[in-house]
Amino acid sequence: MYDLNFKPKAFLFDLNGTMINDMEYHTLAWYSIMTEDLGADLDYASVKKEMYGKNHEVLERVFGKGKFSPSEIESLSVDKEKRYQSGYLPHLALIAGLDNFLARADAAQIPMAIGSAAIPFNIDFVVDGLNIRHYLSAIVSADDVQKSKPNPETFLKAAAALHISPADCLVFEDAPKGVESALNAGMKCLVITTTHAVEEFSAYPNILGYITDYNDAKLNLLF
Repeated sequence: MYDLNFKPKAFLFDLNGTMINDMEYHTLAWYSIMTEDLGADLDYASVKKEMYGKNHEVLERVFGKGKFSPSEIESLSVDKEKRYQSGYLPHLALIAGLDNFLARADAAQIPMAIGSAAIPFNIDFVVDGLNIRHYLSAIVSADDVQKSKPNPETFLKAAAALHISPADCLVFEDAPKGVESALNAGMKCLVITTTHAVEEFSAYPNILGYITDYNDAKLNLLF
């Protein structure tokens, strides 16, 4: 499936589930709040399906618009992120092989950026906790965009910050909505199957291939 003639000029990474395998901890934090604190009649699988976009978007999808005031949303969001970080901190680690991949891309002078729906509080937690900020030329967070994925704004802003054409960027994603965002931005994508099965991505023609981690030999074709 991989286009041997495509040599990316930039790598754009989603964060959660793509650079770190932490989506379970986001889901557990929301599940706890939604079921125990807010009394929602939801199972874990139902909460997992909503794990994309900004926090207020997650709450609106589950509970409907207008259910919470802006101050309540802010309070719930802060509580959720504190629970997430507390739960995930003992397991904080890059996905296997990513440390070497980042170093190799850096040596090849391929610029890299994060394009994520995460808030800066969580991005800083990961980037500084794992000491990878020096590899990144740009970070686009939830605070930097008006519209979340699958809108292309996140990845288009990351490409613009790197001064690289969208068509020359390769996006690493773990979620269908993220792949759709890359497609809408005119970007090719590699999918890491940390949180979703291959079958869930069948609708997207911009996928070059699938990896389980960054030790996959097909990544050698990128350089």
